[in-house]
Amino acid sequence: MSIFALMLLALAMSTDAFAASISKGAYLRHPRLLSAIKMGLIFGIIEGTTPLIGWLIGNAGAHYIEEFDHWVAFILLLLLGTHMIVESVKEDDDTQSEAAQKSSIAKVILTAIGTSLDALTVGVSLAFVAVNIYLAALMIGLATALMVTMGSLLGHRLATVIGKRAETLGGVVLIVIGSWILYSHLSTVA
Repeated sequence: MSIFALMLLALAMSTDAFAASISKGAYLRHPRLLSAIKMGLIFGIIEGTTPLIGWLIGNAGAHYIEEFDHWVAFILLLLLGTHMIVESVKEDDDTQSEAAQKSSIAKVILTAIGTSLDALTVGVSLAFVAVNIYLAALMIGLATALMVTMGSLLGHRLATVIGKRAETLGGVVLIVIGSWILYSHLSTVA
């Protein structure tokens, strides 16, 4: 997988965390830099760890599905990308009070775990392609940390402009990467 594809993957993986941080930041009138950095680090560490876990899971079973692994990667990324797009067009139910929206560490960690499940799935997919998983996980973690920090700092301004479009774009990118993996394999076999 090329460095450009890894960069796109890292950005795609960070979009749902970015959207979550925008919504959290939207409720804060004056977000603090230190709080935003802490949130970014929590999200980045969790989002960077889950592809490694997924890769280990996928790598353990890779030899069993070697003949059709490209289809597995494609289908997982297609389903995940489609799910992200569908979630991005759903209407939010933001009826919680501002006090309830201010995040405790536990809420931030749970949100980070929730938004990193897609990275776990991508990690499984990466077990079937030639990729430096440590570089991929590092790039995903760094992109997420930066995007979450920016999203929480600028959330009150970005919520009306970007909203869930970031998650839509992330879903499209995952579908494109999955299609590229399938195309790459099928074109080398033919």
